[in-house]
Order: sequence, then C-alpha cells, then structure tokens
Amino acid sequence: MTRILHILDHSLPLHSGYAFRTRAILKAQQRLGLEVRGVTSVRHQASLPKDAVVDAVEVHDGLTFHRTMESISGPPGLREWRDIAALARATEAACAIWKPDILHAHSPALDGLAALRVGRKLGLPVLYEIRAFWEDAAVGNGTGSPGSAKYWLTRQMENRAVAGADAVAVICEGLRTDLIGRGFPASKIMVSPNGVDMEMFGNPVPADPERAKALGLAGKTVIGFIGSYYPYEGLDDLIAAMPLLLERNPDIRLLLVGGGPAEAALQAQAAASPAAHAICFAGRVPHHDVEQYYSLIDILVYPRKAMRLTETVTPLKPLEAMAQGRLVAASNVGGHRELITDGVTGTLFAADDPAAIARSLADLVAARDGWDARREAARAFVAEERNWARNVERYQPVYQRMLDRQAGGRVYNAA
Repeated sequence: MTRILHILDHSLPLHSGYAFRTRAILKAQQRLGLEVRGVTSVRHQASLPKDAVVDAVEVHDGLTFHRTMESISGPPGLREWRDIAALARATEAACAIWKPDILHAHSPALDGLAALRVGRKLGLPVLYEIRAFWEDAAVGNGTGSPGSAKYWLTRQMENRAVAGADAVAVICEGLRTDLIGRGFPASKIMVSPNGVDMEMFGNPVPADPERAKALGLAGKTVIGFIGSYYPYEGLDDLIAAMPLLLERNPDIRLLLVGGGPAEAALQAQAAASPAAHAICFAGRVPHHDVEQYYSLIDILVYPRKAMRLTETVTPLKPLEAMAQGRLVAASNVGGHRELITDGVTGTLFAADDPAAIARSLADLVAARDGWDARREAARAFVAEERNWARNVERYQPVYQRMLDRQAGGRVYNAA
C-alpha cells in the first residue's frame, strides 16, 4: 500500500481553509486505500493558543500528524532558512518512523524546500502543491507590497521549489498559467482544484426560524458572506452597495459571518451607513455551526477586489455555498470565473463597483422563478466536477509515474 507523507504549514485542530483542504485530501486518499500522514511546520504551534499542549505525534479526526517541536528565531531571511531546516529535520524523523513512498509538500515554498532536502537525502520523490503564491497573499492581506525585497525573495523561493520538485500541483488554471509564463514546462504541472466534501456539505440543514428571528432576518431576503474578513474580499464594496440595494428592495438584509483583520473597519463603515439597520454581523461561529448560517442565506456574495491574488487563485467558499444549495454571486475576477458560469451556476458582477453589485443582486432577487434551476445547476457542478471523492483521483497517475520514474531522474511528464 502506497504511503504519502504530506508536509504542511499547519493542520487540524486549527480551523482554516488550508486545514480543511488538507483534511479533505487526506480523508479522500484514505478512502482510496492510500496510507497518509502529515508533518506540520513551526507555524502550526505559533497559531495555537499559548497554553495549548502539543505532542510530537497527534491524531485529529482519524488523521496522524507529526509536529515540528523546535522553536526558531532570528532576523527575516535567516528565520525562514531556520524554519526550512527545522521542518526538514521533523520530516526526516517522521520518515524514519513511518517509511513513506512519496513526499507531498503543500505551499508555502518553505515547506516545498524542506521536502526537497529530505527527498534528495532519502531518495524519495517530491510533489509540491501550490495553493496560492504567498507573496501575492501577503499583498492581499496588507502585510506585503509587490516591490519589496520580501516579495522578491518569496517569489525566488517559490521558483526554486517548483524547479526542484518531481511534479507540481496547483489549485487552478490561473496559477498553472503563471508558472508556465515563468518558463516551467506545462507537462510538469497538474491542476488539483479546490473541492468540497459532499458528505460534509452536500446535505444542507433546514433553516432555523428562531435563529433567523433572533438575527432580525425572519421574512427577509438574506444576502450574506461567510469567511475571513480580509481587505481583498471586498466586503467594504458590499456594504457600500446596501443603500442602493435597499432602494430597489427594502426587504433585503445582509448577514456577515466570520472575522478578520478588516472587521473593525467594516463594522464602523456599516454603523455609519444609512443601511445600518439592514446589516447584521454574526461574528465568528464554531465550524460545526457554519451550516446553520448557510441555511439562513438566500444568496452568498463574494465581492473580491481585482488584484493578482484574486485573478490567479480560486476560493473554496463559493463551492461550499453551491454544495449547500445556495445561490452564488461574485465579482468577475479570474479566480471566480474558473468556478462560476454567469447566468448558469451563479452571477458575476464588475469588481470594485458597489453600484454594479447592487444592480446584479437586485436583479437576481427579482428573478425568483429561476432560483431553483440555478441552485440545481450549481450543486450538480460541484458534485460532478469539484467533489473531493473524485478530485483526489487526479493525484493517482502522477504518484504512480513518480514511483515508476524514481530511479530514472527527477523531471517527468505530469500530464
């Protein structure tokens, strides 16, 4: 039985899109008959509460994770190389215990470079998977800038990880096109798109009337967003659209579920808006309760701003909304166009334009006779094209070719 060791930034029990994608991949691979484990970096512990107890090997939701138990410090640049070295040592220790056949590293590039060190030393093939270019994610999160030394260095590390890996996986065509533009062979790069665990999201719960009443949503048409409040998500544009939207339909309400760096600014903007009475912040909710909030929302809205990050990376949340049988409306950026067919599985509107958001949502609310067909088409797309039970099979032929060619060189055709 083939053993796959996944090298990760962080994992369960942390709750994040990254951790949930990891969980979905590993669970689906288990169902295919593969043996899987993970190794997490020093950043996993750094994200836990200060009083959290971390063991060298932990099991969460039936998945085994080895932890990098070291702590690192130092100035930028040196700290990253120490991070790579620490993760490489933890990965090598896990290999000594568990004897994997393949190393499957997931971005950031620090993880890929750690996996390459171990792969070269132990003679193991390495697949490096990119979920986003982290230099662009830093720009989107407001923690980096395109012209900075950090941006350049991160990009060079990414290139080095891609060049050294036996095969590369990316989550969408936007990332694949970018890498090909950098000069990497298309034959080396496979697409492993974001998916949904239909066993988890495919059976939506009925709406809770008491919860709707408590939030002031009873009898209203509810548009909403569930996720992290980063500036690039464009929630400020959605809030700015609300007064215009209410002019068309005063019974519309906006429900925002989650939290993040832009939360305080968004709450202040909403409080100052003439539509303040129609905007509800539910805050962060436990992961097991998220379905209850999906059930309250008629239209999930994703107004991401136009920038490199959103043009090249596909988000996960719209797929979860489709699986839940919700209508989806999103800005017309590259990452959304890979997921949504305008007028068929969802609605696309101009990015960075509150008036366009208001017009599109008002028109969608008014076209209720087409809602059922739109929901059915979207859910069928997820079940057939973006279901993890099927998505994970894309790795299988790549893994097999890696094993077949292990003795014959590191570069091969991943297509």
